[in-house]
Amino acid sequence: MNRLFGAKNSAPKPTLDSAITNVDTRVSSIDVKLASINAELTTYQTKLSKMRDGPGKTALKQKALKVLQRRKMYEGQRDQLEQQSWNMQQAGMMTDNLKNVMTTVDVMKQTNKSLKQQYGKINIDKIERMQDEMADLMDMGNEIQESISRSYDVPEDVDEAELDAELEALGDEVEFESYGQQQGTPSFLVDEVPQFIDEAPEGGKVKETAA
Repeated sequence: MNRLFGAKNSAPKPTLDSAITNVDTRVSSIDVKLASINAELTTYQTKLSKMRDGPGKTALKQKALKVLQRRKMYEGQRDQLEQQSWNMQQAGMMTDNLKNVMTTVDVMKQTNKSLKQQYGKINIDKIERMQDEMADLMDMGNEIQESISRSYDVPEDVDEAELDAELEALGDEVEFESYGQQQGTPSFLVDEVPQFIDEAPEGGKVKETAA
């Protein structure tokens, strides 16, 4: 059967990198040949420069011409191979770019799927209700703070005239108390100690009135 249909080729298929390597190897071998040809042409040129015109010089020119033709042939092959290598390198770069794009697209798909799953677990209505409840609790807390910080039996509004009168009265009272401490107890207060005096004067006790 193998003789009729041939055996299945089990050799690994060449890759793009291996093809580029093979072409570059061939280019390198052609460069070696071109270097040898250039050295040969240099030798012919040196000899021809020293020879006189004649059959010998003509024959040497024919040989140099054939070497020059061979060099052009190798140069053409080298240019073709270099172009092939460059084309394959561009194809390799395009392949790498395409792989990177596909990888990026796959990652974006997975990320999109994960985000949908995560956001699907979030209930917007519950969040709105929670925000409303937090607002209500904050209002309730403010009302409680306002209630417990309220003052009792303290007039909210004080008239400036009333304030001036109170300050004037306090000033008169302080003046009177200071004068009493300097002069002793007045005669009309001998029988009664004022409430704003803590202790009776030591020098004069309260006398009892005669019956």
